[in-house]
Amino acid sequence: MYRAGHVGAALLAYTPLGVVAALAGYGTVAIVGAFVAVSLSTVPDSDHQLPMIDHRGPTHTLLFALLVGAGLAGVTAVFVSTSSPVADVGTVAFAFVVGTLAIVSHLLADAITPMGIRPFWPVSDRHYTLQLTRAANPIANYLLLALGVVTSLAGVGIVTVVG
Repeated sequence: MYRAGHVGAALLAYTPLGVVAALAGYGTVAIVGAFVAVSLSTVPDSDHQLPMIDHRGPTHTLLFALLVGAGLAGVTAVFVSTSSPVADVGTVAFAFVVGTLAIVSHLLADAITPMGIRPFWPVSDRHYTLQLTRAANPIANYLLLALGVVTSLAGVGIVTVVG
């Protein structure tokens, strides 16, 4: 998929988490989480600029998703300073989930293309694909973006009505 499709996939994957965070009273954290998820949604495709790294290679794995989540949690741990250690742990854990989820959403979006992904590399070289659409299909990319935006707007509606 292209940028629009990956942004839509990130919104689609993040919205339930954001709604739960907002309903729990962490509206600002939920909004920041959405921006972070969208910002990280195309990071795996940075492999296009990395010499000697195959596209949809190491950056398109669950291991990479966990590393991004851990990195975001680490950065968050440095900057979080509250009076409660429980809030600190919760915020760092939330950052880990957001970082991991952003990359996993990318993997899922790429898994619907014929090129697919090898999510368990280096443990397994098995290839996974649903072969639903080509990555370059503008209709599929904008449909995924629209689905993500509509889901996010529905999430905002739920928070507005319930919260």
